[in-house]
Amino acid sequence: MAGIGTLVAALVAFAVLALLGYAAPNWFVLLGTLAFAKGLVALGIVALMRGGLVSFGQGTFYCAGAYAAGMAMRSLGIGDAAILVALGALAGLILGLIIAPLLAGYRGIFFATLTLALSMIVYGILNKTYSLGGSDGLNLHAPTFFGYRPPRSQDASYALFVFASLVTVIAAVLCRVHFESMRGLLSLAARDNEIRLEYLGASVRRVNGINFVIAAGLGGVGGALSALSLGHIDPDFAFWTTSGEFVFLAILSGYVSVTAVFVAAILLELVRPFSSQSFPNT
Repeated sequence: MAGIGTLVAALVAFAVLALLGYAAPNWFVLLGTLAFAKGLVALGIVALMRGGLVSFGQGTFYCAGAYAAGMAMRSLGIGDAAILVALGALAGLILGLIIAPLLAGYRGIFFATLTLALSMIVYGILNKTYSLGGSDGLNLHAPTFFGYRPPRSQDASYALFVFASLVTVIAAVLCRVHFESMRGLLSLAARDNEIRLEYLGASVRRVNGINFVIAAGLGGVGGALSALSLGHIDPDFAFWTTSGEFVFLAILSGYVSVTAVFVAAILLELVRPFSSQSFPNT
């Protein structure tokens, strides 16, 4: 029954978001799409926080997803948003699978600083890789949606918002199912007492490694959606301030509610333009 309730709530949430995007002005649609993209990355940090870890390097996977989608569009001619986001998720997952065994044994400030250092290494490499645009980055054109190309830019913004809402709802449901599963509950146990969990026969390293890969995949999805929303990618996707923003969102929302992550992301994106307009020199 809980699964059916979650599914019904997800369908209702998607319908509400689609109607809201249709009625809202174009600036809110663009803002909402970017908020969902960043919220997905922050949701990955929430998965880590449930196990007692905080990553200050999620910009690595955010950047990987963005560049994977961007290069697929520019070099391979792939223009469908679903395929591009899937490639972004795949890039994040592959990178996470490579890095997870190296970092799963670290805790506290050591884990945080190592992820931060990795992110800054990626930032430095991208700045010097002129085939990927260097510090200027790359521009992307508007994608299609399952073969459909909106005739107007405003229609394209709404279509991307609906697509981002669909991806967000699916990711939120999957994360909620994971959090309530045995593996998800083991994360909370690892956060409280790792030694006791090891005595019960579970591997804390494995639990943290799985959470890290999940966070990496969500980071890749968020990066691909951000790239499609902004129409531009650059090395700042991997900069430490970008990763810090995701950590701020995760701390603001807490590690209990999935919905709170996206509420926090929308609130932050609403505050940003109005604060820049009202206090431009502050």
